[in-house]
Amino acid sequence: MPGEALTTAQQELYDWLVNFIDDQHHSPSIRQMMQAMGLRSPAPIQSRLRHLQEKGWIKWQEGQARTLQLIEESISGVPVMGSIAAGGLVETFDDVQETLDLNSVLQLKGLFALTVNGDSMIDSFIADGDMVLMEPVNDPSGLRNGTVVSALVPGLGTTLKHFFRDGSSVRLEAANSAYEPIEIDAERVLIQGKLAAVWRKT
Repeated sequence: MPGEALTTAQQELYDWLVNFIDDQHHSPSIRQMMQAMGLRSPAPIQSRLRHLQEKGWIKWQEGQARTLQLIEESISGVPVMGSIAAGGLVETFDDVQETLDLNSVLQLKGLFALTVNGDSMIDSFIADGDMVLMEPVNDPSGLRNGTVVSALVPGLGTTLKHFFRDGSSVRLEAANSAYEPIEIDAERVLIQGKLAAVWRKT
């Protein structure tokens, strides 16, 4: 396990964080941590989080609970075992030639996951129930047209769509002809993240 040894209170919070993130696939709020630990003030939670970070157990931007990430043992890579046919049969693999390095994705700063609900991105091979890993977007002006993004439209909600900018307007386009594009003033759209990877549960 990473980092220095924890006190009982720090270990209690860390163990709860592990279970919460495993179940919910996102980090909790300070209020949720307070309720779980039976505390009425955020100060003890923030203190424990600071110590967890100093000891190398979490990454966290103070004041922004949703940025919390667990630091786990690094994944060196997943073995690439060969090719698989989706048509006829091909000769199977006989040894491992290389590994698929996931660190470049998993170590992206601020990486967060969202569960996909619906089929509007099916033609981009993102299906209902998939998990999308998203990299935060600090400067939407640098986004390339066609990038898959998580977009928040205040008062309307969030959506996973292809992003296109046209002057002062933004078009959020599905990858399914059954859905009409969403065209809206760029100032009304908050781009939360851009797609880094898709995880499909079996």
